[in-house]
Amino acid sequence: MVDSTTEPTSTESVEPRAPQRAHTWRRPTGEVSDPWAWLRDGDDPETIAYLNDENAHFNRWMNDHRETVDAVYDEIKARTQETDDSVPVRVRSWWYQSGTVEGSSYSVHRRGTSRQSASEIVVLDENVEAEGQDYFELGSFDISPNERLLAWTADVDGAERYTLRVRDLHDGGDLEDVLEQTSGQAAWANDNRHLFYVCGDEQNRPYQVWRHRLGTPQTEDEVVYEDNDERYFVSLSRSRSNQWLIIESHSKVTGECHLLSADDPTGQFAVIRPRVENVDYSVDHWGDRFVVLTDLDAEDFRVMTAPENAPDQWSELIAHEPGRRIVSIDAFRDHLIIQEWADAQPRLRILFRDGTQRIVDAGTEPHNIALDQNPEWDTDTVRYSFTSFTVPQSIYEESTRGGDRALLKQTPVPNADLSRYVASREWATAEDGTLVPVDIVRRADLDDDGSNPCIIYAYGSYEMPISPWFSVARLSLLDRGIVWALAHPRGGGELGRRWYLDGKLLNKRNTFTDTIACAEHLAQRGWADAEKIAVRGGSAGGLLVGACVTMRPDLFAAGLAEVPFVDVVTSMSDTTLPLTVTEWEEWGDPRSEPAASYMESYSPYDNTLPADYPALYVTAGLNDPRVPFHEPAKWVARLRSVRTNSAPLIFRCEMSSGHGGASGRYEQWLDEARAIAFVVATIGD
Repeated sequence: MVDSTTEPTSTESVEPRAPQRAHTWRRPTGEVSDPWAWLRDGDDPETIAYLNDENAHFNRWMNDHRETVDAVYDEIKARTQETDDSVPVRVRSWWYQSGTVEGSSYSVHRRGTSRQSASEIVVLDENVEAEGQDYFELGSFDISPNERLLAWTADVDGAERYTLRVRDLHDGGDLEDVLEQTSGQAAWANDNRHLFYVCGDEQNRPYQVWRHRLGTPQTEDEVVYEDNDERYFVSLSRSRSNQWLIIESHSKVTGECHLLSADDPTGQFAVIRPRVENVDYSVDHWGDRFVVLTDLDAEDFRVMTAPENAPDQWSELIAHEPGRRIVSIDAFRDHLIIQEWADAQPRLRILFRDGTQRIVDAGTEPHNIALDQNPEWDTDTVRYSFTSFTVPQSIYEESTRGGDRALLKQTPVPNADLSRYVASREWATAEDGTLVPVDIVRRADLDDDGSNPCIIYAYGSYEMPISPWFSVARLSLLDRGIVWALAHPRGGGELGRRWYLDGKLLNKRNTFTDTIACAEHLAQRGWADAEKIAVRGGSAGGLLVGACVTMRPDLFAAGLAEVPFVDVVTSMSDTTLPLTVTEWEEWGDPRSEPAASYMESYSPYDNTLPADYPALYVTAGLNDPRVPFHEPAKWVARLRSVRTNSAPLIFRCEMSSGHGGASGRYEQWLDEARAIAFVVATIGD
């Protein structure tokens, strides 16, 4: 083992090596040897020693590239307005605003009695709450109906188990009510005395809703709902109309909802429609009726309505349209806001009670448009955010009927000329002929002459569409002549549910081959130098990176795999791990065929064989409940053992955080500066 206290002057001087230990286990496909299985034990001193060695190696590599890291960090800092406030938002009689202060890592939440005075009274200072913690994440921030109390939750180690507290906003102190081991969700009843919250099981799956009465110990709380089917995740919300509490329980393909009047906190939640396998639905309250979003006989979903006294009796309001995936509905007194994807672009549609409707104009450049904070039920305006590769986040307020809009705020980007960058969309052809969208942003003066380094970002799982977003850090790549591309492979939700279905289970390989097709397209079109292409992704996107570089190590010069899900077969066979059972509907159950052989055919860990591999930057979080740290740790150990070249291979395990990495913004900037330095060193000129 390497002494982690030594600091060689060159990254070539020493490389960590994890000892191999004999371990075999039986799969449906036969006996498998896994000599790094011991790294699964995070309590084993040798595991921690190995992770520390890898972190020391990572630090040495970054020290050799300190000049680039420092330069990029300074660029991110210079282009960020460190003291900045959000647009005030009205919640009943108060106006609320959040903001950051130069030198502080976290947000401060304030309120006032008018838009102009929204920053007067500090409600919660995350910096104060984070003192003494290596990690801090705010979960719920829920104001009671009488506006006197705040229910707030916090996670202090990245394990996604939150402590819930209640703050008296008159004197600023927290009550004695402290609720431990929650999932971070909370909702008030209208009596301001009862609070509902969600808890997880041993695998951290949200599965119970509890009722708490203020002033009583947590031991006296009552379970009001429990879902013991391990495929389902439970969530809790309060309708914007303030009349209903809503429990939803969803697997990947099936849903079920329960209702309770917010005026009857000691009553019982009632199911709307009992679950039916492969039928998903969610519900919202529209004043005199309920609105239901469902895929019942509608692959890309449709919208139904139901009477208040018969929420299980559904009538169609918006018909199904193939390829137009309705993602969510938000109910206001006189209208609905429908968020949907069409032609691989997100859009907002406003539907009025008289049946008339209109689409919010967002232009044609690849973009993201989504509802911003709209807590008020009775309103004739809608507030939404817009961003693109070349436009920072912009908050608009628009008349729902007339369409007149006002720009309330655009995030400042000092020391940057955004007119220097351009974005466009192209379509790559997959190996089966399917056209795959890929969005490109670059410096405007770059030509498609085949000389540009290029990095591709992709995700492609869980029907999650990835919209273009503005990034201050990305400008540091673009300024250095690197083209940045966002691929939309099958498995995501950009082109309707069929796009998702064609990239999951026994179609999962399409996600990876689509991304490979995008890389080849960018090279053929001249936007990328074929020998200077990198690929980046996190979590399931980290799996994508691992699959791409093991399928086509010759195509990519570098890969950034952040908290990657790379040991697919082993993890999906282990029901003691968080998420395993719930994930079978996404990946398959490898305990039987044909799933076992198919998953093994693309699992990066299983397909890391002797070969020349691209330069790789891999990350993990010791407390990660989603992708256990040992998956990327084992993969890196195998890579070091079998690869036949010496390209940079660096691995960093965050020892005090989870899936999302560092929590403070300055640490996040440093992390991104390191990632950019790696890209510049491996594919930059």
